Amino acid sequence: MTLAETLDEQVVRLLDEGKYAEAEPLALQALEVSLKKNGPDHPDTATDLNNLAELYDTQGKYDLAEPLLKRALAIDEKALGPDHPRTATSLNNLASLYKIQGKYDLAEPLCKRAIAILDSAFGVNHLDTILYRKNLDRMKADREAAGK
Repeated sequence: MTLAETLDEQVVRLLDEGKYAEAEPLALQALEVSLKKNGPDHPDTATDLNNLAELYDTQGKYDLAEPLLKRALAIDEKALGPDHPRTATSLNNLASLYKIQGKYDLAEPLCKRAIAILDSAFGVNHLDTILYRKNLDRMKADREAAGK
């Protein structure tokens, strides 16, 4: 296991435990290691950007999370292609950030695109496809409840 992978695992564990102050320096270090090892346009760098963004998102630091998620999505689209399942994950992450902020007009098309990718890659009965579809249904219900 590489240093970046070890750091990623530690970051995810600390996020799960709610230890955000401990997770942030490790997430930043993982991103730095990935940038040096893989360069700025590698899918592993996108993963580290997503992890750091999740940390900020969880703390309500949406202004810090959004550019990281946009960059991760751009990397995945370029490196893996617009129809790759990891691209769907990046789309879903950005959609979730917008949903939390009540930006449903931005979130919904991203969520629908992620579902279409997973439908094509894995089928409609795959666990991830079902989860993303439920996320879209919840978003629509939240939007309706908010009157937007």
